[in-house]
Amino acid sequence: MQGLHHTQAHVVVVGGGPVGMLVAAELAAYGVEVVLFEPEARVADWPKATTLHARAVQSLARRGHLPTAAVAPAGAAGSGAFHFAGMPGLLIEAPETEPQPILKCPQAELERRFEERARAAGARILREHRVTEVVQDADGVRVTADGPRGTIACTAAYAVGADGARSTVRERTGIACDTQPATVASLMGTVTVTDPDSLAQGWLRTERGWIAAKRDAEGRMHIRTLDCAGAHADRQLPPTLEEVRREVSRIVGHDVAMEDGRWLSRFSDVSRLARTFRQGRVFLAGDAAHVHFPIGGQGLSTGVLDALNLSWKLALAVRGTAAPELLDTYDAERRPAAGRVVENTRAQLALMRPGPESDALRSVFTEVLAADGGRRLLGGMISAQDTVLPAGAGRPSPGAGTFLRNVALHTESGDTDVIGLLRDGRPLLLLLGERGAAFEDEARSWGQTLYVVRARRASDVPYDALLVRPDGYIAWTPGATGLSAALSGYVVDGAGAASGARTAVQPGRPANSSSSAALRASA
Repeated sequence: MQGLHHTQAHVVVVGGGPVGMLVAAELAAYGVEVVLFEPEARVADWPKATTLHARAVQSLARRGHLPTAAVAPAGAAGSGAFHFAGMPGLLIEAPETEPQPILKCPQAELERRFEERARAAGARILREHRVTEVVQDADGVRVTADGPRGTIACTAAYAVGADGARSTVRERTGIACDTQPATVASLMGTVTVTDPDSLAQGWLRTERGWIAAKRDAEGRMHIRTLDCAGAHADRQLPPTLEEVRREVSRIVGHDVAMEDGRWLSRFSDVSRLARTFRQGRVFLAGDAAHVHFPIGGQGLSTGVLDALNLSWKLALAVRGTAAPELLDTYDAERRPAAGRVVENTRAQLALMRPGPESDALRSVFTEVLAADGGRRLLGGMISAQDTVLPAGAGRPSPGAGTFLRNVALHTESGDTDVIGLLRDGRPLLLLLGERGAAFEDEARSWGQTLYVVRARRASDVPYDALLVRPDGYIAWTPGATGLSAALSGYVVDGAGAASGARTAVQPGRPANSSSSAALRASA
């Protein structure tokens, strides 16, 4: 029966790509009621992103979102060969106790995995629903979507727009962006090259442009082209196989015969960065918040890190235990990080343009990539392992804002590590040795919000105690600021946390903490 249907949730997510599904999976695991609207009926197998970089891999591992084989410690082989602006020689490294720093995984596979976890945790995934309206006031957000059985109006406490570069949420909310128009024209698709010797795999640069070609297990060639002469007159015009064949042949300088073109599309170097990732009760994540030239495979990882940064904060806000300023830290932390990705992709494209100036730059960067310091600098940038969160108000603790690497820990319950402990989902207080145990009484007043673990002193951790956020970043160590003062920047006071304050849970019924292992009382 057609008509208008009403529903409620704590959070409504718009967009069912990997970022939106990850937000839904995370929130549902915390016991948050989630409704997700996605216009497509099923996950599309259209070839998109395939690369997850080190910080995204490490963060997903800490939240239990990757298969066991993918999170095994890399050991001495903890490095991966990569490129910078199509130039080989970049080596992305990670600590030996972390997973391999580059994980190749098709975007569609991630989407399916995140959707499965979201549904299993209780999220309502409504496919074939296209959002038409987003309205918010001081008390909540109303998101309206058209679906096969009529129109649904969902009222929620918060909304997350993860609905891509042409975000309806961003448009309806009126969030402005800083945008740079397209200056290049690119094609991508999968074809069968009838003479395999006519097109080699890898990166090919000529005076006429670039080609990146990779042959899959079925012998088909995945191709991307780059023409720096200018933007295409109509980027929305679907390319044909003949157009791809002509462009590839033009760049390589000889005819390349091909057939059976699939998933042909255009892309460009349009860049866009939202001026805020939060407006009231509405948040942007992934391509809805930032778009850039897809060099270096950084887009998927950046969106994943948006999702993991935002979700635990929203969960605390829904439960009424978030400090008033906590949700503001999402924009303060993720917008600069996304801005750096936009800038480094622009820099890489500048190195790829034809001309003597770019040739000179490429010569210099070839030397940079050959030097250990240069590889570490650029590798940290591409993999986001150089990200340090901005300090909040007051004097920061030593190490605050840095990512806690995976270290082995010996506890009364047995051997574990940081990856295993963070799957609990709460802020983690590690008390190391007898000096760390001195903070136990102070921590006890923070109730169920905090997961407290005592362990032997770890020789490779230079602190007696650490407060670690669910996304893996250090929030506090003993020093300039006391533990209670540091915690107050994340959660309400201990009495409020212990009593289960729910002031933020409107509309919809309170979060069901008993359904979420992440919010169990600490033993």
